This record gives sequence, structure tokens and C-alpha cells, in this order.
Amino acid sequence: MLSVLRVHLPSDIPIVGCELTPYVLLRRPDKTVTTDDVPESAPLDGHFLRYKWYRIQSDKKVAVCSVHPSEQATLQCLGCVKAKIPVAKSYHCSPKCFSDAWQHHRVLHDRAASAVNENGNEEEEIFGRYNSSGSGVINASLTGSASSTSLTNGSTPLYPAAVTQRSGGETWFEVGRSKTYTPTADDIGHVLKFECVIVDAETKQPVGHPNTILTSRVIPAPSPSPRRLIPVSGADMLGNLQSDGRVSSSGSFTVLSYNILSDSYASSELYSYCPSWALSWPYRRQNLLREIVGYRADIVCLQEVQNDHFEEFFAPELDKHGYQALYKRKTNEVYSGNIHTIDGCATFFRRDRFSHVKKYEVEFNKAAQSLTEVAVQTTQKKAALNRLVKDNVALIVVLEAKFSNQGADNPGKRQLLCVANTHVNVPQELKDVKIWQVHTLLKGLEKIAASADIPMLVCGDFNSVPGSAPHSLLAMGKVDPMHADLLVDPLAILRPHSKLTHQLPLVNSLIFRNCFQILLMF
Repeated sequence: MLSVLRVHLPSDIPIVGCELTPYVLLRRPDKTVTTDDVPESAPLDGHFLRYKWYRIQSDKKVAVCSVHPSEQATLQCLGCVKAKIPVAKSYHCSPKCFSDAWQHHRVLHDRAASAVNENGNEEEEIFGRYNSSGSGVINASLTGSASSTSLTNGSTPLYPAAVTQRSGGETWFEVGRSKTYTPTADDIGHVLKFECVIVDAETKQPVGHPNTILTSRVIPAPSPSPRRLIPVSGADMLGNLQSDGRVSSSGSFTVLSYNILSDSYASSELYSYCPSWALSWPYRRQNLLREIVGYRADIVCLQEVQNDHFEEFFAPELDKHGYQALYKRKTNEVYSGNIHTIDGCATFFRRDRFSHVKKYEVEFNKAAQSLTEVAVQTTQKKAALNRLVKDNVALIVVLEAKFSNQGADNPGKRQLLCVANTHVNVPQELKDVKIWQVHTLLKGLEKIAASADIPMLVCGDFNSVPGSAPHSLLAMGKVDPMHADLLVDPLAILRPHSKLTHQLPLVNSLIFRNCFQILLMF
């Protein structure tokens, strides 16, 4: 007979807007163990699994800290109440918490006052922007009452919330009837209960006791910190920015480059200062998608995109917003994990602005093998490959613009653009490998540029700071032979230093967090 062996949740703390998918381990009638679902539509040996979610609400109202959402609030900012700022943002867990957060918190007051002065009451526009997806600022009070509206969660039909039990000052509200559940603003401050029970397919009656698990109190999703845009000289060439974020000039376009941090690298060991729930992919993917879509860029270059996340999330989600997707997965000579979690580079472009002409793929591992064959002594080949092979790749795409900035002199000329997207993910001590990869990419782009008069756009995470050799090579077209980075070259792959040049007239247009560069060639 079908039996449930174990039930647990991947995250300790549930967050508003982040889907909860319990791990349910089953033993089949043939004694094999599986995590596959057994729905009512496909019973196994006359039995299926029934799921339910409950919100356990205490008669005592609970508020959570807006800065430390896992902590219960002990004080409230009256200034927020007077300014009609969403109540969830007014709570703090201690006087020190409020004091430390004041510089950021006062911005809410200033924005609220400014909105009222200029537009009457813009509270919903300012503070409710993210409410529809359950993230950002929660525009709801923390009350103990259940929502009176019909609910939907998972793939089940709409149904009204129902009080199922009341005991000892607690009320259990049924909020979901599928395996997955996405907490809402009504759940903030409350514990959720997941119930899984085996049901007889003929009688529809439970068999045995239900398996249950309780969560911690649901917390609101923190508001993302606003990005600080860096002014760039000559940026007026991009045209005028419209109110919806698009550029008004017909011959201009916008570009976004973003290392989104692969989920396989987002571990508590590497990011010990970050709570586990904030590292979880269900939480991060929503914020990433919201931010990427919010910029409304014509071209989007992403790095560290896992293969499965590209196919199952980014490609279909951005397709809904009018983007066509192209992807290059890293090679896996070094990586030995699940092939689906290998990351790579993804380039998206708006179908109404560009069309795809050609795609090139650069695998630095192949370039390393070719290099060692001709430039490294036989006795050093194995050591050379161990040093050079890092699985990094580059994705190069040629696009044709559907807009034109050409005058009457070139009425029929195609407006082509070459977009390169790469991630030079090399340990800092291997400076020679990093420089070699950047140089290899630039030489490939030179060949493309030589074949046609195509403007070049180079995007990526180069893990380099201004003044480093890779940055100098990209921005200046050469590296000073006396540069300190060139001292690390055990395989002599950078010699003679005079070869570290390129003829692409690149202009350094943006440096973000000391590791992103977007460079344009005109």
C-alpha cells in the first residue's frame, strides 16, 4: 500500500509571494521510494494523495519587524501612520533597529510627503507597485481576520476560505488545496500548516493519519534596495527617456547586463551573512524577473543562468514580455554535478526592436586545447590544460534593428549590431588565464568586425576592476608591458606582451560593482 515516509519544507521561513513546495517522500506498493506526486486523476493501487494548507491565526495580533522580518515588532513609527505609509513598513523590533534604519526609513516619509504635495494621494502608486506579486512593500495591515474573498493557490479552482477548526484561542483557516502554496499578505505573522494524507480512490475517505508540518511565521518580502545609477558622459546620445522607461529616439536602444548568481553558487557557506530564505531560488527569481522586466531594456545579457532556469523560467517568462531568447551553456569538463544546473550566458532582445541574424558560440576550453597544442611543450600540456580549462563561454549574436537612424544617403542599408555576452569566471590568482580569455574573445570579435561594418557591443561580468589588465585591454585596446598583472604568466601565454592589443574602438560606458563592463563600438 502507498505510504508517506517523510514530509519537510526546503525553507525554514515562508515569505509572502514565494511558492512553498513541500518535499514528500513516498513508498510505493512495490516497496520502491519516490518523490513523484500521486494525484486523484492517476491513483496508484487504488490510492492517491490529498493536500491541504491552513493558516493558524491566533486571537492575539502579531506584527513583524520591517527590517528584520523574522523578528516580532515591539514598536511602530507614528510618522508612517500619519503619512499613510503601508503599515507593514512602520514596525521595528527594537529602538536600535529603528535608529539604524532611519536614514533609509526617512526616505519613505519624504516620498510620501512629496507625492501628496505634487499629486494629491499617490500612496498606491508609490507603495503598492509590487503588491500584485506579493513582494516589495506589503500594503495591508496585520490583522487576525481572514480574507473574505475567494482564494486560489496552485492549480486548484477558486474556492472560499473556510474556518475549519477553533481551539485554545486559535482559528485554522483552510487556504490551499494543492501541494504548493504561495503565502499572501493575509498570512503575515501567522504559522502555516501543511497536511498530506492518503485517500482511498473509491470511497474518497482518508486512510490512516495525516502527515503534517508547521512553518515559522510568514514574513513580508523585503523591498529591494533602489539601484544607484551612475551618470555616464555622453549618455545624452541615447535620446530622451520616456515616462515608461523607454528611449524616445528611434535610432537608440537600451541594454542591460546582469550576473544573476546561479542558484548552484548561492550557498550559505559562500554567503553566510545572508539568511537562507533570501538565498532560495523561489524568492530570488521573482525579484530578478521584476527588476529585469522593470528596466524595459531592448537587449538583456544575463550571466550565471542555470540551464534548467533558462528553459523553465527565464525564456518563457521573458517571452511573455516580448523577448526572444538565446543561450549558451558552459562546457562541463571541470564541472561534475547535474548537467541541468550548469550555468551559462543568456541574451534576450525585444522582438519588436530587433530580429536574429546569426549566432556564434565561443568555448574557451577549445581555445585552450588549440593553444596548448601549438604553444606549450609536451611535458607541460597536462599542467597547462589544468590551468586554462575553466568551462567559460561567450555568446555572440548578430541582430538586425527594426528601427533606423540612417539618413537619405543610406536608405537601404541594413542596421546590424553584434552583441557579445560572457562571464570570465576565473580565480583571482590566475590573472594570466583571465587576460588570455578576454584577449581570445576580442580577437574573435575582430574577425567578425572585419567581415562587415558592424557596431560591436560587449557585455559581461569580467570579474575585473578599473586599472586591471583585462579592463585596460578592453577599454584602452592594449596593456602596459610593465603592468603588475602580467607578472603572473607561468605558461608564457601572454608573451610577447606587445600582442595584447585589439583594433576595436571600444568605449567604456559603464562599470557596475567593479566587475561589469558594457562597452560600445561605433
